[in-house]
Amino acid sequence: SFGVIADIQYADAEDGYDFSGCRRRYYRQSLKLLREAVEAWGAEEEPLAFVLQLGDSIDGLNARSGGAERALERVLAVLGRLSVPVHHAWGNHEFYNFSRARLARTGLNSRPAGPGAGPPAGDCQAYHFSPAARFRVVVLDAYDLSTLGRQPDSPHYQESLQLLREKNPNDDLNSPTGLKEPQFVQFNGGFGQGQLDWFNEVLKFSDENQEKVVVMGHLPIHPDASDRVCLAWNYKAALSVIHSHGCVVCYLAGHLHDGGYCLDSHRVHHLTLEGVIETPPESNAFGTIYVYEDKMILKGRGRIPDRIMPF
Repeated sequence: SFGVIADIQYADAEDGYDFSGCRRRYYRQSLKLLREAVEAWGAEEEPLAFVLQLGDSIDGLNARSGGAERALERVLAVLGRLSVPVHHAWGNHEFYNFSRARLARTGLNSRPAGPGAGPPAGDCQAYHFSPAARFRVVVLDAYDLSTLGRQPDSPHYQESLQLLREKNPNDDLNSPTGLKEPQFVQFNGGFGQGQLDWFNEVLKFSDENQEKVVVMGHLPIHPDASDRVCLAWNYKAALSVIHSHGCVVCYLAGHLHDGGYCLDSHRVHHLTLEGVIETPPESNAFGTIYVYEDKMILKGRGRIPDRIMPF
């Protein structure tokens, strides 16, 4: 079994609202809800194997107040009470607070050191691990292609900006207004070709070894488990890799605070978790996933519903 949680977005700030001004965000409460999640996971009858934190652990507000380091310390201190590994995806709010190079030196860098775990080139944060026989987890870096967190003079930044401007002619690159492909906004990102090639090889290995694979990334990659805006830029490319193999049973994402779910045409479960940040103080938003030979069962808490995911 393993724990799942998304979009904590903690800040030491009064409650506020999202960019549209109509959805309440509980910045301080999110840390309390995280504590409750950690306590509940610690009280499970069978110890968890690990926890997946699906990105946006602290809010972009921290960058404006100068509180990013302190906010991250607080979140990591709570997660540090767990006696099992926590695997982190990086989301847009991490990059509002820290550069990619700086993030790599924080406790949010859960990628194992040394060769073999992730893509061979660059600073891509993708990696994989096997917590049990014939079971593998792949962590994808959904901001491998992105203008966020990178130096404006870097080739990666320039390439990402060029792609974004080709797809989004708006003055405000965070606005999807009028776009044929509304996911091409600056707060999203995508998967570089090197990462996709590496991902393909990992899944090939899992096919050959009859493994079941769970994939996680901050951004959803299926339109039926998301709204059209919150998808990864090149979600179709990631889906194409998954669908060319038989081993993937589930893709886990955050980013869309309402959550979402679908079973796709290749019988892959796409589960987008409801975000902690928009969860009222009397509720919560986390879950535990129990893995069996032929299915996974999600026991959700608060806003996250229970779900049986056969494979």
